[in-house]
Amino acid sequence: MSEPSPGRRMLVLAICCMSLLIVSLDNTVLNVALPSLQRDLHATTSGLQWAVDAYTLVLASLLMLAGSTADRIGRKRVFMAGLVVFTLGSLLCSLAPSLEALVAFRMVQAVGGSMLNPVAMSIITNTFTDPRERARAIGAWGAVVGISMAAGPLVGGLLVESVGWRSIFWINLPVGLAALLLTLRFVPESRAPRARRPDPVGQLLVITLFGSLTYAIIEAPHAGLPAVAPFAVLALAALTALLRYESRRREPLIDLRFFRSAPFSGATVIAVGAFAALGGFLFLSTLYLQNVRGLSALEAGLWMLPMAVPTFLCAPLSGRLVGSRGPRLPLLIAGAAMTASGLLFALFEAGTADLTLFVGYVLFGIGFGFVNAPITNTAVSGMPTAQAGVASAVASTSRQLGQALGVAVVGAVLAAGVGSSSYADAFVPAARPGWWILTGCGLAVLVVGALTSGRWARRTAERTAERLESAEIRQATGVGA
Repeated sequence: MSEPSPGRRMLVLAICCMSLLIVSLDNTVLNVALPSLQRDLHATTSGLQWAVDAYTLVLASLLMLAGSTADRIGRKRVFMAGLVVFTLGSLLCSLAPSLEALVAFRMVQAVGGSMLNPVAMSIITNTFTDPRERARAIGAWGAVVGISMAAGPLVGGLLVESVGWRSIFWINLPVGLAALLLTLRFVPESRAPRARRPDPVGQLLVITLFGSLTYAIIEAPHAGLPAVAPFAVLALAALTALLRYESRRREPLIDLRFFRSAPFSGATVIAVGAFAALGGFLFLSTLYLQNVRGLSALEAGLWMLPMAVPTFLCAPLSGRLVGSRGPRLPLLIAGAAMTASGLLFALFEAGTADLTLFVGYVLFGIGFGFVNAPITNTAVSGMPTAQAGVASAVASTSRQLGQALGVAVVGAVLAAGVGSSSYADAFVPAARPGWWILTGCGLAVLVVGALTSGRWARRTAERTAERLESAEIRQATGVGA
């Protein structure tokens, strides 16, 4: 296949960014609509958690399967299927008659979403082969998250105020259709040189692990520890079985050899920590602004701009820094800014004063803007091109798992703290442990980023890539099989 022209490469990047836009916009808009959804569907705090986490859980569970399937049968084919299912799921969500139906339709959305972002990243990785161009492309990709964070609250607020929360899902329909038609016309098909076999046992263990763990966390404040203990035990058993089974399988769903690379392992931990912070931050912020401060959905959206704009501005800058100086500096900036933001809310109750609330949002936006590009670039740059789909899917899975856990843990802490008290009066003290958790997530980004971005870490990545490539060659030729 001939090398695509610069214009064609940029068009492919734009099409892939469209898929990220609708997935990211969907989450941002939904957070602004949570209080309205809570009133209309009579949802509890745990019900709101499931409205968010039903999507992220299914997404996290299927991302690695989607990545390996795309490498096997064709990335363009899987990407187009994802656009169709995601757009259909969005239509169904807009028609949901109850919270239970909404949760189910969000899961349909997630099935389609699992075929979008990791596959799009794999398409980008195979389209932009020059490391500097790839880093810039990933920076532009990360900027789309900033666009969704900037536009999402405003668009969501306007739609919720004027039409109702159901309209937030209508945005995905024209964008999804346009992306589908453009993909059909302009995106080249690509696949890994050698197909990987499916791993249904590993996939089932991943679903069991993520589902049982999240259920135990979300339902603990309401059902009590004795009721959720079996699900916690099931999660531990699934994790143990997954590690044992995948380490012995020739072509596993999760190639544990990837984690011999310190930068890859660090990127995975950082992704979980950063996106747990994002999920918890958005969940607490939207409930506080609307249910405690009494702001409308549009006013709450405007208040989130100080977080969204820095994310939008810092993401491409982070991509350029990664391309020119490596991931260390962006990760240190991200970790320091997110930690400082969490401390403002945990120690000084930033939400109770306009100035500290503004500064806390700006700091978090800066931190999150800088963190995305080094995660993605580190996850895929040290891996063989043939494994780009699986490697980027692991990074994407870490993001979604982190976001699901952030909403689950912070929401559980909030629900336990509020109890039967007056919601407005109890919210600030009840949310303080959640802010401390988010501070810990920022600190994890800072420490792990510092430890896994040095020279010794890069050497582990080089050795891991060499071993993986040698193993691929042996398997392809039958030597040592």
